[in-house]
Amino acid sequence: MTLSNWLWLLAGGFLLLGLWPWARRQPTGPRRRRRGGLGRTLGAVAIVLALALAGLGGLLRSYHWLLADVPVATLALRQLGPQHFEATLTLDRQPPRVFRLRGDEWQLDARVIRWTLPGRLAGLPPVYRFERLSGRYGDPKQELDAPRTVHDLRTGWDFWEFRQRWLSRWPVADARWGSAAYLPMLDGAVYDVSLNPAGGLVAKPANAQTEDLLREAGW
Repeated sequence: MTLSNWLWLLAGGFLLLGLWPWARRQPTGPRRRRRGGLGRTLGAVAIVLALALAGLGGLLRSYHWLLADVPVATLALRQLGPQHFEATLTLDRQPPRVFRLRGDEWQLDARVIRWTLPGRLAGLPPVYRFERLSGRYGDPKQELDAPRTVHDLRTGWDFWEFRQRWLSRWPVADARWGSAAYLPMLDGAVYDVSLNPAGGLVAKPANAQTEDLLREAGW
């Protein structure tokens, strides 16, 4: 279950608690009316908290738990021309997507959000999401003039942008870029990409054919 699902489930619980005092019949008598008013006030607080948790769950919908070294992506390549490749990227729990890349190597970047001390004490593990897939050239000088290809893998405005704009002064979460994974683009190569809890992306050949291609390319 994703972090968003847990937050939405918790929001549903608070919503039910908040609506309960409002669904009950209005008590009679001064003392009971005061107790009923207090109950409705607490119910309103619970409803506001439920809405806040539901909104946070929406902002974190594209993030996944990062509990251990886990395989998170597969990249298959087909050469279309000199330094021009078709890349089929399969991310965790998503259908394959096809991109055009130019260069000698592919690069995949991810953002990892780590919670500050209160979140870590509560047992919240880090969460991650992918940011971009790009092509890069082996010769740094060629990067200045050759065509660049960068594909945005984000899914819109998310928790980190919300945190930067509205919660920057609050010790809610820290973020860092995971170590970008990159390997050569070779015709017929297939790579597996894993992510560890420290935020590091690790790419490796997915099969023996790709290992042979890497050896032939001098990697």
